[in-house]
Amino acid sequence: MPSPFPGMDPFLEGELWPDVHHSLATKLRNMLAPSLHPKYVARLELYTVLDEHPEEEVGIMYPDVEVLRPHPKVEASPSVAAQTATPATLSLREIAPVAVRIPLVEIRTVEGMQLVTAIEILSPVNKRKGGWENYQKKRRELKNAHIHLLEIDLLRRGQRVIQHPNLPESDYLICLSRAGSLQTDIWAIDLPGPLPSVPVPLQAPDPDLAIGLGAALQEIYDEAFYGASIDYSKAPPPPDIREAFAGWMQELLAAYKR
Repeated sequence: MPSPFPGMDPFLEGELWPDVHHSLATKLRNMLAPSLHPKYVARLELYTVLDEHPEEEVGIMYPDVEVLRPHPKVEASPSVAAQTATPATLSLREIAPVAVRIPLVEIRTVEGMQLVTAIEILSPVNKRKGGWENYQKKRRELKNAHIHLLEIDLLRRGQRVIQHPNLPESDYLICLSRAGSLQTDIWAIDLPGPLPSVPVPLQAPDPDLAIGLGAALQEIYDEAFYGASIDYSKAPPPPDIREAFAGWMQELLAAYKR
């Protein structure tokens, strides 16, 4: 059964996100590959980012991380009662950094395997302290190397990778930075809206390709049976749905249940 949402499904932004992330990257690679042949190829690359603040994802992406445990009560011996320290309320277990493997779609020339376009699907670790700064460095490196960069942000939480006073408020964001250009094309998408078809630039004079993000997301939703793991009677993962769309979502899910 397809997702009830016309575009991005916010229920995919929690525990399911790592699987969605990898599946969507693979789907985009497979959709692009036939149109790229014979001059280009699309390849999946994996890089690892250390999530140094996994506590921000406890209960969202990392449901099994142990956060705390009550401290056992200690009964003092009568002979040393006056010298016994007050037992701690609880003991906090240190939350160790988590290694996050992030898939990246790269379009390369067949001759020489030159990187032409990078397609990044943003992870939560890319969008908050520590990881955000590291990702900004990577963005600058790609731009300085004159590589096209298509960024797909399908997560409502976290900091946007683009900081600009004219950036509109939206639930989701897609950014395209073309090699050698100071301009970034923006697709701002709200929850009720469909996901767009976006251009994928290649080397001049070759024309852009277009890829339908909505079709790609719906295909992986069906292929992976994500609906079997979602309880639409509960609230989606954080953050809260924007007030402007909360009523719309309630009506949508009520009709979906029927």
